[in-house]
Amino acid sequence: MTSKTPTPQPRPKPLKRPTQSRAKATVQAIFDTYVRIWQRDGWERITTRAIALEAGVAVGTFYDYFPSKQALHSGYVRHCIEALLQAIEQQAVQPQELSWQQRLGRLVRLLCGADGQVSWFHPEMLELEPLVAEQKHQRRAYEELLSAWRRVFDAASDLPEKPAAATLEAMHLAVWGGRRYAMLVQLDEAAMGRWAQQMQGFCEQAVALGEAREP
Repeated sequence: MTSKTPTPQPRPKPLKRPTQSRAKATVQAIFDTYVRIWQRDGWERITTRAIALEAGVAVGTFYDYFPSKQALHSGYVRHCIEALLQAIEQQAVQPQELSWQQRLGRLVRLLCGADGQVSWFHPEMLELEPLVAEQKHQRRAYEELLSAWRRVFDAASDLPEKPAAATLEAMHLAVWGGRRYAMLVQLDEAAMGRWAQQMQGFCEQAVALGEAREP
């Protein structure tokens, strides 16, 4: 008798993305309430009904977007990534007057979660990843964040030579991988700030070293 490999179950995900201003405000209120309840009561005590009631949203409206709290979590993580990418664009790419060191510093500190986080993260989110994210979703976030590094250096007109692709990816892995591990071990705010400062220095050295090696 041959055993069958279990069919992978589809991950829970949001049913739709808001497009109108009112719908976006509703989903943002749901996200804000989700974070507030998690911080107050913990993941295990979160219920979709409690979120809807505290957010002032009809339960039926809540389910129009999120069929379960796992789907809500999936949507919230995606929201966090998008908010981070937007902050990088606004703070490290678009400003015209920044030096490449300043752009890099802003990028690294945003990715490290230093000086206040764009969105709220919690160590338990890493434990929940297998429930809500497939490998393709992890890869998508990885590529989007790596692309942010490219945009930052493309905007650095005062840098004679852009870092090699391998250097960019190494810096991305060091910073983002370090961020995730720091979250796992729950470094405090002061330790996160010191680490972010060190990572900024390491990345500046890597870029400067690449310039020095150019013939």
